[in-house]
Amino acid sequence: MTALPPDADRRALTDLAGLEAAGLLPAGSGLEDVAAAFRIRLSPAMRAAIAAPDDPVARQFVPSAAERIVGPDDLADPIGDAAHEVAPGLTRRYPDRAILAVTKACEVYCRFCFRRETVGAAGPLPEAGLAEALAWLARSPEVREVILTGGDPMSLSPRRLGEVLRRLAAIPHIEVLRLHTRVPVVAPERIDAAMLAALDLPCAVWVVVHTNHVAELAPAALEALSRLNRAGVPLLAQTVLLRGVNDSADALEALFRALLRARVKPYYLHHCDRARGAGHFRTTIAEGRAIMAELRRRLSGAALPTYVLDIPGGFGKVPVGPAYIAPGPEGWTVTDPQGRRHAYADPDPAPDACPGAGPAPRPGPDPDASPGPGPGPGREADCPPARPLP
Repeated sequence: MTALPPDADRRALTDLAGLEAAGLLPAGSGLEDVAAAFRIRLSPAMRAAIAAPDDPVARQFVPSAAERIVGPDDLADPIGDAAHEVAPGLTRRYPDRAILAVTKACEVYCRFCFRRETVGAAGPLPEAGLAEALAWLARSPEVREVILTGGDPMSLSPRRLGEVLRRLAAIPHIEVLRLHTRVPVVAPERIDAAMLAALDLPCAVWVVVHTNHVAELAPAALEALSRLNRAGVPLLAQTVLLRGVNDSADALEALFRALLRARVKPYYLHHCDRARGAGHFRTTIAEGRAIMAELRRRLSGAALPTYVLDIPGGFGKVPVGPAYIAPGPEGWTVTDPQGRRHAYADPDPAPDACPGAGPAPRPGPDPDASPGPGPGPGREADCPPARPLP
């Protein structure tokens, strides 16, 4: 192995040579085409979190030959950013909120990134584009929340980020600003007094931390989260379900418990998007639902995120977790976290609430529920196996 310079532990690794010298890839890995297709960046904090070249942290950041495989369903823009762009860097998919990509740069580049075709290609959103985006927001009073993304908004300097946040907060109808970031975990040293001051605004500022495995939550990351907590910044977490990284109830339980101890609410568990070259990370939805059913048995509601799918093409996120209720003989059949089924009946409508109404109608088919008391051949299970009703 090539000897590393004395200050190597303080520098990000950004090429194959650096990864090979660090022992994270074999010498002469031959992955030049993979590195050319999607940039490499491994922060010092994440390098320190890697215990072995193929462990769950390394798999997220170290390129592999599997990225050469592009499936027929893979997409360059899996969540439809371009199709829903209303101004430079500004995407709107929902009536009351918009996404502002303030930079294309990140402190790390995740090999499964759904924006892998564009991140790293440029730095901050130019002033002309930012001004156009802010002008669009100013004349759109129905938009109440702006989500800052990229790239990673916290990769900007505190001065630059603070300026963008203040300009957004000055728009009267913007009530909430939300930052989606990996920085508190992958570059915790950036959560300093200047960054905290940039987040101190009259409107609500939420930080949503992206983390996928408990090994990422090193002491420095937990200290950065604590600094945000002490500054009064509410914290959520989002996680991507990744094959070979966290695709088990044990792995996700450990992560979500650690986040809750750090006063971070697990918010979303994302089904992995259909990004080109990231197919080896994708699980099936059935696998994800089975994991979520097991987690509900183990964890409190405070520790459980919502399992969601971003519909390809930019049609929005929808929950895809297991269903626990289905039409039954006398109303509904409800499955508890242990897999036991119970009958539940709705009340008749109150006469004064629904004049002339008769008895409550029997429930019709529920498109989100399993079609009957249990899965038949080839049918996906919505809930864990359960005892039949007596």
